[in-house]
Amino acid sequence: MNAFFTGQIIEEARKKANMTQAKLAEKIGTNKSYISRVETGKTEPKVSTFYRIASALGLNVELTPAM
Repeated sequence: MNAFFTGQIIEEARKKANMTQAKLAEKIGTNKSYISRVETGKTEPKVSTFYRIASALGLNVELTPAM
C-alpha cells in the first residue's frame, strides 16, 4: 500500500468519525501536523502507529493473503 492511498483511507475514516486532525493526534499521542502529513501521503506511518490510528477511529485491521 502506498503512502498516498493509506492517507486517503485514514482521512476518509477520520471524517466519517467526525474527528478533527487535532483530536486524532491527541488520541494517539502525536501532533496535528503528523496526521496531516500522513493524510497527504508525505509520510507513511509505522505499522504500530497505523494500528493506533485505526483503533482511535474505531476500525479493525485485517490482513489477508494476496490473491
